Amino acid sequence: MSISIGHLGPRGTYSEQAALAYRAWLASQQHSDITLTTYPSILQAIQAVAAGEVSCAIVPVENSIEGTVAVTLDTLWQLDSLRIQRALVLPIRHTFITHAKETAQVETIYSHPQALGQCQQWIARECPIATLIPTRSTTESLQHLEESPTIAAIASEWAASLYQVPVLARSINDRPDNCTKFWILNQEHSQEGSHTSLAFSLPINCPGALLRPLEIFAEADINLSRIESRPTKRSLGEYLFFLDLEASLTSAHTQDALKNLENCTETLKLFGSYATIPVASGVAE
Repeated sequence: MSISIGHLGPRGTYSEQAALAYRAWLASQQHSDITLTTYPSILQAIQAVAAGEVSCAIVPVENSIEGTVAVTLDTLWQLDSLRIQRALVLPIRHTFITHAKETAQVETIYSHPQALGQCQQWIARECPIATLIPTRSTTESLQHLEESPTIAAIASEWAASLYQVPVLARSINDRPDNCTKFWILNQEHSQEGSHTSLAFSLPINCPGALLRPLEIFAEADINLSRIESRPTKRSLGEYLFFLDLEASLTSAHTQDALKNLENCTETLKLFGSYATIPVASGVAE
């Protein structure tokens, strides 16, 4: 059976590195006919899965420095057909790419907003007067380098090698242990795995409304590895809550907790249980 994987492009993005890592893992599971398809945005990659254009999409959901990738959570809530099949954690090492000979010459820096945020302390120290301009991907930022030697981009060293552009500084992210979690999404229900992700809205915005849902998991002895709020987009001050549970949907006490959760939430959406797959070295070579 052929498998097509959608991801944020163009070539050289960290999302492509994650897709290559996932392809390598699939190959180790005896899958051989695997293709990669690029999309101009994370939103379009996710929508492609819902439309059946690709078998699955691999998209970033959380970074260890900058936190949540909001478009992933918001779109997963909106598209009811999608489920999380696997997770993958990719180390992120940013490089400073420019034709300038020293950082003081740089006046403008292009990159994805997540990358700019992950390097903000380095940028403030090395290029304090530079203007920061967001792009849809780190690789897209490279197309501006030929406009002027005062322009720089932040992307991977692999991308710099692919497009044959010079690297001025390496490992510029603000923490050496920078990493991003990716989710593999498709339309198949997933029940087994060490983690379960879900989201819910509350029937009323009042004191203690969120306390009861959280108490349910505490009473069931289920640890929450992440809790994130996102606006409902209906009214100011109304939020959705995204949770990652250290539990599987196959567990009886997880099912009991979810039944209790239904009684104190307005809308409850389950995105599936999944495991985190290992990332082999050299996947982007």
